[in-house]
Amino acid sequence: MHINKFRISSTATGQVRIISQRSGLTPNLVCRMAMLSSFESGPISGAADDTSEGQEFNAYTLFGDFQPLLIDLLRYVEFGPEVSEPDDNDLLERLRLHIDRGVRQLSVRLKSPADAAELIAGSA
Repeated sequence: MHINKFRISSTATGQVRIISQRSGLTPNLVCRMAMLSSFESGPISGAADDTSEGQEFNAYTLFGDFQPLLIDLLRYVEFGPEVSEPDDNDLLERLRLHIDRGVRQLSVRLKSPADAAELIAGSA
């Protein structure tokens, strides 16, 4: 699976802007941190908010050279170690849900650039 463009929900877009302003991080880094934070919390279910008004990212800006690794990590978190080939649309929806959940988690944890530095260093 290869993604070219990726859009997050409008709710997540607003929260990402706030976190970016408070932490000094760019929106793509906030989304990447949110995704990984959510992966730590395990599988996710539900339905994503409407993405028609949300921010759109170039996939390379969001994932960098790590896109295949991050997609495989998503598969592992969601489906476990067994080899599975889920529907690409299902994977994208789950990725959106993970970013949404992770943004909510980060909005509580990141209030300043110092908080971001502590989280990145692994001491938060």
